[in-house]
Amino acid sequence: MTAISTIDILRDLIAFDSTSRNSNRPIIDYVAAYLNRLGCEPLLVWNGDRCKANLWASFGPPDAGGGVILSGHTDTVPVDGQDWSSDPFVLTNRDGLLYGRGACDMKGFLACVLALAPRLAGSNLTRPVHIAFSHDEEIGCIGVKSLIGHLREHPPQAAYCVVGEPTSMQPVIGHKGGQAYRVRVTGSEAHSSLAPQAVNAISYAAELIVHLNGVAERLRQGLSDPLYDIVHATLTTGLIQGGSAINIVPRACEFVFEYRHLAGLDPEAILAGIVSHARDVLLAPMRAVAPEADISFENIYAYPHFEIDPGHELVSRVKAWAGSNAEAKVAYGTEAGYFAGLGIPTIVCGPGSINQAHKPDEFIAPEQLDACDRFLEKIRLFCCA
Repeated sequence: MTAISTIDILRDLIAFDSTSRNSNRPIIDYVAAYLNRLGCEPLLVWNGDRCKANLWASFGPPDAGGGVILSGHTDTVPVDGQDWSSDPFVLTNRDGLLYGRGACDMKGFLACVLALAPRLAGSNLTRPVHIAFSHDEEIGCIGVKSLIGHLREHPPQAAYCVVGEPTSMQPVIGHKGGQAYRVRVTGSEAHSSLAPQAVNAISYAAELIVHLNGVAERLRQGLSDPLYDIVHATLTTGLIQGGSAINIVPRACEFVFEYRHLAGLDPEAILAGIVSHARDVLLAPMRAVAPEADISFENIYAYPHFEIDPGHELVSRVKAWAGSNAEAKVAYGTEAGYFAGLGIPTIVCGPGSINQAHKPDEFIAPEQLDACDRFLEKIRLFCCA
């Protein structure tokens, strides 16, 4: 198979609209066919209705230890409502930068991994190199869970995992965990002139949101970690809707909140305190007027925090491979905590800047792709040693 450049592969990947709401089968089929031509038969781990799949592929001796997992996600965020200067699904070179949805988050890394694959296929590897491409990372790291379940039952021969999220090729040794919830407040309707005879769902939702603001303030004053830009845990309300007319006491209100927690905090304890306030403080007066009133919580997503000891040998190796002595922690989430939960030392390091992710005119600099290509080549050499 003739080698294809990283940029050519990136051009192909950008052309797939793999927004999380869509099936990722077209891009997975492309990757699987590409690997098949190299003599590598990938494993696909499907979701329930088989419209999406995680991909797992291995090069090198399957029974040898000490291998490396290269992890990335195939989905992207939407372009709806964004003002792009060029077609987001056509890789465009403008002023020396490469524009397209997913260029940095994180199809740039996927392209670098796939460009490495022909050399992996032709190498005398003494340690395996595994490729793990997931779905639905952008909506709460939910797709990778089925792959992790498979790997738990079939432990890979891997000493390390590198998650290639955009870090400008700087090693990231930790990130916060995250949880998001949808809250449904159910009251009772009445004509607005009879408001005391009804339960205003919007008013009680507002009271709970005020309580959440207090929780956020306590988190701000609590545990901190100076390696983060935002050194404390955070909690925010992001969406709210309710009511039907100005002269009807609203029966229903729904809102969404999320929190991002540090390693030393118990995320379930945070939620338990919020649920307790809703149950013990708010529900009693609501049900005194309308016994059917309720406040319910639905988990939207939850992903674990991630940390690796800065003194771990993987950190030293990645610094050497990336040519960087820097290390950082980031507020955004990744799939790293899931791989670390398998007992595999994990680190986050990949091309492109998170400052470009999710924005219109998302781009990656070719120099970042070159740096990632060199980084992955050093991993290949490590697995040949």
